[in-house]
Amino acid sequence: MENTQNPSHPADVQYNKVVEMVHCYAESVGLDRHTVYNAEKLYWTWTKGSATIQIVIHKLNYDNGTRRDFIRIFAPIMDVPATNQLLGFYRRLLELNDEKFGIKFTLLPNANKVWATFERDIKGIDFNELSTFISDFEHWADTMDDQLKGQFPNLN
Repeated sequence: MENTQNPSHPADVQYNKVVEMVHCYAESVGLDRHTVYNAEKLYWTWTKGSATIQIVIHKLNYDNGTRRDFIRIFAPIMDVPATNQLLGFYRRLLELNDEKFGIKFTLLPNANKVWATFERDIKGIDFNELSTFISDFEHWADTMDDQLKGQFPNLN
Protein backbone atom coordinates (compact mmCIF):
# COMPACT_ATOMS: atom_id res chain seq x y z
CA MET A 1 0.00 0.00 0.00
CA GLU A 2 1.13 3.54 -0.61
CA ASN A 3 2.54 5.66 2.18
CA THR A 4 -0.26 7.23 4.26
CA GLN A 5 2.22 9.33 6.27
CA ASN A 6 2.76 12.82 4.83
CA PRO A 7 0.77 12.38 1.61
CA SER A 8 2.15 14.31 -1.35
CA HIS A 9 -1.30 15.49 -2.43
CA PRO A 10 -4.40 16.07 -0.25
CA ALA A 11 -6.31 13.50 -2.33
CA ASP A 12 -3.80 10.79 -1.37
CA VAL A 13 -5.44 10.30 2.03
CA GLN A 14 -8.75 9.26 0.42
CA TYR A 15 -6.92 7.32 -2.29
CA ASN A 16 -5.06 5.27 0.34
CA LYS A 17 -8.30 4.62 2.25
CA VAL A 18 -9.95 3.27 -0.90
CA VAL A 19 -6.92 1.10 -1.72
CA GLU A 20 -7.25 -0.43 1.75
CA MET A 21 -11.01 -0.88 1.27
CA VAL A 22 -10.46 -2.84 -1.95
CA HIS A 23 -7.88 -4.98 -0.16
CA CYS A 24 -10.38 -5.60 2.66
CA TYR A 25 -13.13 -6.45 0.16
CA ALA A 26 -10.86 -9.00 -1.53
CA GLU A 27 -10.08 -10.59 1.83
CA SER A 28 -13.78 -10.59 2.81
CA VAL A 29 -14.54 -12.85 -0.17
CA GLY A 30 -11.65 -15.19 0.55
CA LEU A 31 -8.97 -13.71 -1.69
CA ASP A 32 -5.40 -12.91 -0.66
CA ARG A 33 -4.66 -9.19 -1.06
CA HIS A 34 -1.07 -9.89 -2.07
CA THR A 35 -2.13 -12.36 -4.76
CA VAL A 36 -4.82 -10.21 -6.40
CA TYR A 37 -3.04 -6.83 -6.19
CA ASN A 38 -0.29 -5.86 -8.60
CA ALA A 39 1.65 -3.24 -6.61
CA GLU A 40 3.83 -2.32 -9.57
CA LYS A 41 0.92 -1.58 -11.93
CA LEU A 42 -1.50 -0.52 -9.15
CA TYR A 43 -4.48 -2.73 -10.02
CA TRP A 44 -6.35 -5.74 -8.70
CA THR A 45 -7.49 -8.76 -10.70
CA TRP A 46 -9.38 -11.94 -9.83
CA THR A 47 -11.99 -14.24 -11.27
CA LYS A 48 -15.62 -14.63 -10.29
CA GLY A 49 -17.14 -17.57 -12.09
CA SER A 50 -16.29 -17.10 -15.75
CA ALA A 51 -15.58 -13.36 -15.39
CA THR A 52 -12.15 -11.78 -14.91
CA ILE A 53 -12.58 -8.76 -12.61
CA GLN A 54 -10.08 -5.88 -12.82
CA ILE A 55 -10.06 -2.83 -10.54
CA VAL A 56 -7.97 0.31 -10.88
CA ILE A 57 -8.07 3.75 -9.30
CA HIS A 58 -7.30 6.47 -11.83
CA LYS A 59 -5.80 9.76 -10.66
CA LEU A 60 -6.88 12.70 -12.82
CA ASN A 61 -4.67 15.74 -12.23
CA TYR A 62 -5.91 19.15 -13.37
CA ASP A 63 -3.90 22.20 -14.40
CA ASN A 64 -5.07 24.13 -11.32
CA GLY A 65 -3.41 21.56 -9.01
CA THR A 66 -6.59 19.76 -8.03
CA ARG A 67 -7.13 16.06 -8.55
CA ARG A 68 -10.08 13.70 -8.82
CA ASP A 69 -9.71 9.97 -8.36
CA PHE A 70 -12.05 7.39 -9.89
CA ILE A 71 -12.39 3.74 -9.09
CA ARG A 72 -13.02 1.74 -12.25
CA ILE A 73 -14.00 -1.89 -12.46
CA PHE A 74 -13.71 -3.80 -15.73
CA ALA A 75 -14.38 -7.28 -17.02
CA PRO A 76 -13.80 -8.49 -20.57
CA ILE A 77 -17.10 -9.95 -21.79
CA MET A 78 -16.51 -11.17 -25.34
CA ASP A 79 -14.99 -10.31 -28.69
CA VAL A 80 -16.83 -7.92 -30.96
CA PRO A 81 -18.46 -10.07 -33.63
CA ALA A 82 -17.38 -10.03 -37.25
CA THR A 83 -20.78 -10.81 -38.72
CA ASN A 84 -23.84 -9.36 -40.41
CA GLN A 85 -25.58 -9.50 -36.99
CA LEU A 86 -23.46 -6.61 -35.73
CA LEU A 87 -26.33 -4.10 -35.58
CA GLY A 88 -28.39 -6.46 -33.40
CA PHE A 89 -25.38 -7.09 -31.19
CA TYR A 90 -24.74 -3.38 -30.59
CA ARG A 91 -28.45 -2.78 -30.04
CA ARG A 92 -28.46 -5.47 -27.34
CA LEU A 93 -25.45 -3.85 -25.63
CA LEU A 94 -27.24 -0.49 -25.57
CA GLU A 95 -30.37 -2.13 -24.14
CA LEU A 96 -28.27 -3.76 -21.43
CA ASN A 97 -26.71 -0.38 -20.59
CA ASP A 98 -30.22 0.76 -19.73
CA GLU A 99 -31.28 -2.43 -17.91
CA LYS A 100 -28.23 -3.11 -15.73
CA PHE A 101 -27.99 -0.26 -13.25
CA GLY A 102 -24.45 0.95 -12.71
CA ILE A 103 -22.93 -1.35 -15.32
CA LYS A 104 -22.18 -0.20 -18.83
CA PHE A 105 -20.86 -2.08 -21.81
CA THR A 106 -17.96 -0.39 -23.54
CA LEU A 107 -15.43 -0.76 -26.32
CA LEU A 108 -11.90 0.56 -26.10
CA PRO A 109 -10.62 2.48 -29.15
CA ASN A 110 -9.08 0.22 -31.79
CA ALA A 111 -9.88 -2.92 -29.79
CA ASN A 112 -12.01 -5.93 -30.57
CA LYS A 113 -13.33 -6.64 -27.08
CA VAL A 114 -16.57 -5.75 -25.25
CA TRP A 115 -16.04 -4.80 -21.61
CA ALA A 116 -18.43 -4.44 -18.70
CA THR A 117 -17.43 -1.27 -16.83
CA PHE A 118 -18.34 0.56 -13.64
CA GLU A 119 -16.79 3.82 -12.45
CA ARG A 120 -17.28 6.25 -9.61
CA ASP A 121 -15.45 9.20 -8.05
CA ILE A 122 -13.95 7.93 -4.78
CA LYS A 123 -14.89 11.07 -2.87
CA GLY A 124 -17.21 10.13 0.00
CA ILE A 125 -17.13 6.41 -0.69
CA ASP A 126 -17.37 4.01 2.25
CA PHE A 127 -16.75 0.29 2.60
CA ASN A 128 -20.44 -0.69 2.41
CA GLU A 129 -20.95 1.14 -0.88
CA LEU A 130 -17.69 -0.20 -2.32
CA SER A 131 -18.57 -3.77 -1.30
CA THR A 132 -22.03 -3.47 -2.81
CA PHE A 133 -20.92 -2.19 -6.20
CA ILE A 134 -18.03 -4.64 -6.50
CA SER A 135 -20.20 -7.64 -5.60
CA ASP A 136 -22.99 -6.42 -7.91
CA PHE A 137 -20.45 -5.95 -10.69
CA GLU A 138 -19.01 -9.43 -10.14
CA HIS A 139 -22.50 -10.92 -10.40
CA TRP A 140 -23.46 -9.04 -13.57
CA ALA A 141 -20.12 -9.60 -15.31
CA ASP A 142 -20.29 -13.33 -14.58
CA THR A 143 -23.92 -13.49 -15.73
CA MET A 144 -23.67 -11.26 -18.79
CA ASP A 145 -20.58 -12.85 -20.36
CA ASP A 146 -22.42 -16.17 -20.44
CA GLN A 147 -25.73 -14.66 -21.58
CA LEU A 148 -24.24 -12.61 -24.42
CA LYS A 149 -22.15 -15.52 -25.64
CA GLY A 150 -25.33 -17.62 -25.51
CA GLN A 151 -27.36 -15.00 -27.41
CA PHE A 152 -24.65 -14.63 -30.03
CA PRO A 153 -23.10 -18.12 -30.00
CA ASN A 154 -21.73 -18.08 -33.54
CA LEU A 155 -19.87 -14.85 -33.00
CA ASN A 156 -16.94 -16.09 -30.90
